[in-house]
Amino acid sequence: MTHTSPHPDSPSPEHVPVVVVGAGPAGLTVGNILRAASVDCVVLETETRQFVEQRPRAGVIEDAVVRGLQERGLADGLLAAAQRQTACEFRFDGRSHPFPYTELTGRHHWVYPQPLLVTDLVRTYADVREGDIRFGVSDVQVHDTDTDRPAVSYRCPTTGERRLIRCDFVAGCDGARGVSRSALPQERTRIARHDYGIGWLALLAEAPPTSDRVLFGVHPDGFAGQMPRSPEVTRYYLQCAPGDGPGDWPDDRVWAELHRRLAAADAPPLVEGPLLEKRVLDMHDYVVEPMASGRLFLAGEAAHLTAPIAAKGMNLALHDAFLLGDALAARLVEGDDAGLDGYADACLRRVWDYQEFSQWLSDVYHGAASGDPFRAGTTLARLRRLFTSPAAAAAFAEQYLGLAEYA
Repeated sequence: MTHTSPHPDSPSPEHVPVVVVGAGPAGLTVGNILRAASVDCVVLETETRQFVEQRPRAGVIEDAVVRGLQERGLADGLLAAAQRQTACEFRFDGRSHPFPYTELTGRHHWVYPQPLLVTDLVRTYADVREGDIRFGVSDVQVHDTDTDRPAVSYRCPTTGERRLIRCDFVAGCDGARGVSRSALPQERTRIARHDYGIGWLALLAEAPPTSDRVLFGVHPDGFAGQMPRSPEVTRYYLQCAPGDGPGDWPDDRVWAELHRRLAAADAPPLVEGPLLEKRVLDMHDYVVEPMASGRLFLAGEAAHLTAPIAAKGMNLALHDAFLLGDALAARLVEGDDAGLDGYADACLRRVWDYQEFSQWLSDVYHGAASGDPFRAGTTLARLRRLFTSPAAAAAFAEQYLGLAEYA
């Protein structure tokens, strides 16, 4: 990774107003916003189109995000097929405790698996809006972002040649393992990190959910979660020890723990099925500040990661993308710099708010299994307050649904 100009032997560069690095939800949304504004851009992606359209990821989407996609002509597939969620459910003390957030707020969540959303966004960008997207590239490097002539270079998967694209702006949307974040000047960049000291076993089961709502099991043996994905497929999570691997969790052990931790005397048992995916997540968060330097702007997990505790990761990425895509379009079409000048600060207000909520919710999820009787007691006090205090319920619903205003 380098900030300097490419090697002088690089082929003659092409030029586009914006290069978007990464074809996840954030990068594709930025690209779609630019194409809708008749701004040319190139999206670079190291994986294949098939891979990005099938990569299993999140599926809970805030109502505000869906409205943002709809305003930009990007929600047709979602609105036709997504499930609406009007309540979640906590399970503790052996019973179910529904939390009807739509009754409290008039708002809801949507369940639409990220692979389906990415498929929609790729199709709209590449096939409908005729955007330039280049899959399977390698050795991507970002150059000269603190000048008025930034560039991105990459190796072509077909010819093996190194190619260079000059641009006016770079949108770094290539996730936690991408190269964009490394292009920020180290002396002016801070990465704040929080480790939870636990793991989550992420599971995808070919089995119907036991309930059509999200379930949060708060149990002395550890947290468990159920997130419906479709009538036939269910996402589960199990708290596990840090350092565990999938091999430590044979299928019989997985189902035994899910049954135990999600058990409720007033609810039917889980329906078992083949486990299609089994991986361990190291539960941590980070925030990169600032999210921009010169002509480089980060969005999504290139700039921040929230553990899947509160289902905020994809939502944050799309909130970033709306701000960044709109700001780039305003600058390139109208010459208006205000959106780009305020982009990082506007994003970070929401990012830190979501991080705080994720940390608070982690204490609720994991406190009962901490081995500390005092912490276990305060965890149950927090949970019970949600169902006895209208003020506590309203505050939780606002944060859980992402209803706060950040303008």
